[in-house]
Amino acid sequence: MTPELDLDQRLMLKPVSKSILPNLLEAYNEDPNAAQTALPWLDASSNVQGQLSDMLFDVESQAGADELHFWWVCEQETNTFVGLIGLGDELQLVGSSYNLGYWVRPSYQRQGIALMAANRIFTWLEQRTIAEQAHHRIEITVHPHNTAGLATATRICEAWQGEIIEEFIGIEIGERTVPHRLHIIDLPRS
Repeated sequence: MTPELDLDQRLMLKPVSKSILPNLLEAYNEDPNAAQTALPWLDASSNVQGQLSDMLFDVESQAGADELHFWWVCEQETNTFVGLIGLGDELQLVGSSYNLGYWVRPSYQRQGIALMAANRIFTWLEQRTIAEQAHHRIEITVHPHNTAGLATATRICEAWQGEIIEEFIGIEIGERTVPHRLHIIDLPRS
């Protein structure tokens, strides 16, 4: 089960549900290009609302299975949609448990929100991992031209004793292979 997680006095992480679709669309329309960078499967030439609705339905329907964990970042006072962050199953390496994906809407960027949210999620997951005597490998894949995403992934790796793979890996997006930088974090930390 995906829990609610406090970030600070202003922000919290709430499990994703279909009910956030209007807020997600509003954030998407703030900067569609930035949203598509974070959500590369999104086809802007097709029904964006339908694609986002399908994603929310899929995530919500799998949340109880403990296989995916997705949150929306909420500004508590105004209930404003700030961004998305999640542990998904789009994996590149055998033996990985999750991939971490994140997107913060443009009006809230450059405030360290993605890093703060990732740190909170990893703290939650590490505590679970220790309690279950388990091991989780988390991947973060970032397009090499996404400088903000690369900086965030690098800071996450530094904070969590992760590793940045030097070689690019190819990820299928649409009908083409796009090179990405791969970051790996193992929990619990040694």
